[in-house]
This record gives sequence, structure tokens and C-alpha cells, in this order.
Amino acid sequence: MSKDTIVIREIEPQDNQQIEQVIRDCFHEFKIPLEGTAYSDPETSKMFESYQNENDVYFVIESNGEVLGGGGVKPLTDFENEICEIQKMYFSPKIRDKGYGKMLFEKCMESAKQLGYKQCYLESASQLKAAIHIYESYGFKHLSNALGNTGHYSCGVWMIKDL
Repeated sequence: MSKDTIVIREIEPQDNQQIEQVIRDCFHEFKIPLEGTAYSDPETSKMFESYQNENDVYFVIESNGEVLGGGGVKPLTDFENEICEIQKMYFSPKIRDKGYGKMLFEKCMESAKQLGYKQCYLESASQLKAAIHIYESYGFKHLSNALGNTGHYSCGVWMIKDL
């Protein structure tokens, strides 16, 4: 899979089923709890519809018509409006360790700035060690508790970064 076959673009309606499958597969692969996470989040089955506001965006990574990952930016629910959440960032094993996750992550961070956010918040599961390491390398700091009201009570890692 060469870089010229990979496209990072905004989500489209026809992407819903494929990105939902990528997300759900990661939960089984990494043995992440299904309840209190993105797995049971109602948005996961309708990602396109869930990111149609002027202050949010969701990107997918596509190769030859196959959606292999995604990640988005949304206001942090029930919290200050200057803080966004980077959310639902999951990748198929087909594209891991090739730099595409970092490219998407950087695109999300840049989008957060363009949307006017001052800070980025994220939640993760302790099983996702590689992802947490990437977040730390970009200057995200660990928090002792969750912010906002994401509904993801099974996530045990909370991080924030000034933009």
C-alpha cells in the first residue's frame, strides 16, 4: 500500500458502515470494554450524520474505496466551548505503523485550531498504549479525571493540550 493510494478526506454518507466496522473491530482486538465507550455510543453507527455541525469535522482514511480509519473533532459535551474533543480515532491493522495515524491526528489538531478551539481534550483506553504514546509526544498532558460529559465512563485515560 503506497502513500499515493491513501486519501484523508472528510467523511461521506457512504462511509458510515465501513468506519463503524473499523471502530468496532478495534474494541474486540484490544479487548476494550464495549459499554461506556465509543462501541456503545449511538453516534458510531451514524458517523456522517454526527459530524455535520459548523464546529466539528470527521475525517476518514481511504485506500481504493476502502475506509481504513478515521478520527474527528467535536466540542467537548457539557463543558467550555473553547475546548474540543478529538474522538473516535481508530485504524485498521492494514494501515497501522505507517504514519497515517499521525497524519490524521495532525489534521485533526490543525482543524481544531481553524475551528477556533483553544484546547484539545481526548479520552482513551489504557490498552491503546501506542496511541497514548503518540498523544504524549504531541504534548498532551494526563489528567486525573474526565472533563465534560462524553458518556464514555469506561475510558480511563484523559488528556489535554493547549493549541
